[in-house]
Amino acid sequence: MPRNVWILSGIALGVAVGYGVVNPVLPVFAASFGVDEFAAAAVIAAFALMRLVFAPAVGVLAQRFGHRGVLVAGVLVVAASSVGVGLAGSYPELIALRALGGIGSAMFSVAAMTVLLASVDEGHRGRASALYQGGFLVGAVSGPAIGGLLAAISLRAPFFFYAFTLVVAAGIALGLENVAGLEAGRGRSASGGGADPGRSDDQAKPLREVLRDRRYQAALLANLAQGWNTNGARGSLVPLFVAAYLVADASQAALGAGIAMSVAAAVQMAAIWPAGWVVDMFGRRRPMVIGALIAAVAMAALPYSRSLALLAALLAVYALGAALIGTAPAAAVGDAAGPGATNAIAVYSMAGDTGSVIGPLVAGFLAARFSYVAAFTVGAGLWVVSALVSASTRAKAAGSPGAPARQ
Repeated sequence: MPRNVWILSGIALGVAVGYGVVNPVLPVFAASFGVDEFAAAAVIAAFALMRLVFAPAVGVLAQRFGHRGVLVAGVLVVAASSVGVGLAGSYPELIALRALGGIGSAMFSVAAMTVLLASVDEGHRGRASALYQGGFLVGAVSGPAIGGLLAAISLRAPFFFYAFTLVVAAGIALGLENVAGLEAGRGRSASGGGADPGRSDDQAKPLREVLRDRRYQAALLANLAQGWNTNGARGSLVPLFVAAYLVADASQAALGAGIAMSVAAAVQMAAIWPAGWVVDMFGRRRPMVIGALIAAVAMAALPYSRSLALLAALLAVYALGAALIGTAPAAAVGDAAGPGATNAIAVYSMAGDTGSVIGPLVAGFLAARFSYVAAFTVGAGLWVVSALVSASTRAKAAGSPGAPARQ
C-alpha cells in the first residue's frame, strides 16, 4: 500500500481512540442535563447535521488550501470543540459545541477519503478501505472501555482525552505526501500504487454522470443506512437501553455499554481485512448484500437483550455485517467516480450524515414515545432496503488479487 494509505490509517487510529472514548459516554452525559432520549440523541444528530451542511464546501476549500491543510484544520476544529464540550455548563452549550465539531469532522473525513481513493487502483480499493477502517477499529476497540473507566471518574473527562488524541492525529497528518497532485484528481502518489492518469476508468468523472451509476446509488443508500444505524439506533440508543433495562447506575451503564461496544469493535477489526480482500476478489455487490442482511438481523434482535453478554454477542454479529459494509461501498464509490472526485465523495459522506442526522432523532423519538423495539426495527428495515438495492446492481465476473475488482 502507498505511504499515504498507512498515514491515513494512523490518523484514523488517533481519531477513533478518542471518538471511541466519548461514544458510550455522550448520550449519558447529555441525559445528565435532565433531557429525555430524544434530546440526548439530538446531540449526536447536531454533529452529523453540521457535517452534512458543510460537506459541499470541502471541495472548494481543498482546491484552495490543499487536502492536507483541510484535513489538519478539520481535526483541530474537532479537538477544540471537544474541549468545549468537556467544559459545557448547559444542554444548549453542549449541542452548539458538538455542532462545531461536525464542521471539522466534515473537513477531515471528505479530504481523507479523497486522498485514500486517489492513492490506489481499482483492484486495491477494498483492501485500502479495510486498512483505513482498521485504523478506526483499533481505536474503537480500546476507546469505549477507556471511556467507561474515565466516566467512572467524571463524565467530562473523556472529552479532554478525545481532544488530546485529535491533536496527535493532526500531527500524523502532516506526513501526508504528494497531496498537491490530487487537487486536479489525477496523478500517482509519490510512493507508488496510485491511479494511472492514462486510463479513463481512473479519471474523476462529472458528478452528474456518477449520480446515474447504479453502483454509486447503492453505495449512497448503504452509507445512509450505516449512518442511521451506527450513529442512530446503535450509537445513541444502546447506552440508553443499557441504562434503562440492564444497569441502573449511569456511570456503570456507560462502562457496560463501552465494554459491549469494544467487543463488537474487536470482532469487526478481526473481520475487516478479510472483508477487504473479499471485496477486491469477488466484487462489491455480494458483500454489500450479505453485510446489510447480517446487520439487519442483529439490529432487529438487539432490543430483546436481557443481559450485557447477549447484547455484546448481538453487537458482535452486527460487526460482521459492518465489516463488509465498511469496505464495499467506499470501493464502489471509487469505481464509479474515479480518484480525486472530491464532490462525489462529499455527496457520499452527506448520505451517511443524512442518516446520522435523521437516525438518532427518529430512533430517540420512537424509543421515547413507543418502544426500543420500534426504534431498532426501523433501523433493521433500512438495512433490508439497502440489501435489495445492492442486489439490483449489475454483477460481473470476479477479479483476481491485485487486478481490478468487479461489481
